[in-house]
Amino acid sequence: MGGRPVTPDELTLPVRLIIAAVGRLKRGAERDLIERFRERTEATGRSVGVRKVEVIEVGESPARDTERRRTEEAIALNQLIPDRAVAVLLDERGESLTSAAFAASLQRWRDEGRPAAVFIIGGADGLAPALRDQAALTLAFGAMTWPHQLARIMLLEQLYRAVTILAGHPYHRS
Repeated sequence: MGGRPVTPDELTLPVRLIIAAVGRLKRGAERDLIERFRERTEATGRSVGVRKVEVIEVGESPARDTERRRTEEAIALNQLIPDRAVAVLLDERGESLTSAAFAASLQRWRDEGRPAAVFIIGGADGLAPALRDQAALTLAFGAMTWPHQLARIMLLEQLYRAVTILAGHPYHRS
């Protein structure tokens, strides 16, 4: 994480939240719910320095070999991580955070002057070790494996919840 010192002007720099996911969603209820939470997160997030919330899909690798598939998908996902951005992987072996702790992480990255936080959702075969090595955080929504459609929805809901916490909206768990 290091790098150059952050100037005072950069502390208020708006942050992009990017969800980079392997696989493309078809039209339907899941896509509609994702878009609803994306719009709500972006609208509420403006007051706390979030300027854009993006969902970027990369195609699944057609390779037959599992390792090659993971490597090809990792290359595609890695290209979506801007310089100085925070990379967060979603994986059932990751850390389980409370919503308040997750919000605090977003706030810390914003205050560090990070231009983006990229949340990476791998394909059916998981994520390549090279991607794991550069992650600032590996996040889990429990020990269970979730379909990528539901993982996206749960992530966007938690991003929305985090920006509402940061914006000072009442939080029923406080």
